[in-house]
Amino acid sequence: MREFKRKARVLLIDDNADHLRGVKELISLETNYDIVGTTTSANMGINLVKKYQPDLVLMDINMPEKDGLQAIQEIEKLELGTRIIALSGYDDADLIFRAMKIGAKGYVLKTMASAQLIYAIDEVLSGKVYLPSALSSRFFEYFQRTFKEETSSQNEENLLNYLTSREEEVLDLLTQGNNYKAIAGKLFISETTVKTHVNNIFQKLQVNDRTQAVLYALNNGFANKVRAKISA
Repeated sequence: MREFKRKARVLLIDDNADHLRGVKELISLETNYDIVGTTTSANMGINLVKKYQPDLVLMDINMPEKDGLQAIQEIEKLELGTRIIALSGYDDADLIFRAMKIGAKGYVLKTMASAQLIYAIDEVLSGKVYLPSALSSRFFEYFQRTFKEETSSQNEENLLNYLTSREEEVLDLLTQGNNYKAIAGKLFISETTVKTHVNNIFQKLQVNDRTQAVLYALNNGFANKVRAKISA
């Protein structure tokens, strides 16, 4: 007995009625797809996703009442396994990054050839991620730069969090210009103990001397952190 492959259910969401109509006509020519719904409203589109549970959604990013990024996030929260391709008139790297980060499996410009859209749909439905070559290099450059910035920021914050309460007290006094003897007197500990704390601070902050430790503290909001603890 012959087995018939089920057509992939596709939902179209685009506030531009003319573009929506054109995409619908294009996809209707393909025998592998079944268009289960079209809408110019993001909110209506989310309701249609709940109703039809499509395999794929073509989501316009620039929507008036609710932008496509918000809609993508809401669809992802439904956990229906629906794959999403973002449609946009902009080739902005930040927009591509944000769309892919929240769940889009593809990004297609509205100005691209119709054959490329069909290819993108095929790729995403087969479990792949699609970015046209014209956008992929820009996306990955932006991704690498953003990843490095986020990682650097996280590392800086984490290094300060490694300090003990006593080490924070010592570092705070260092940033105020106190020498080891003055710190020992204010904390009622020996200079040897102060030096031990300072060496631990150097290791945890990955610096080599007092000046670098103070600069690191000042550049990473350490003073604000200390004030917040005092006022708590």
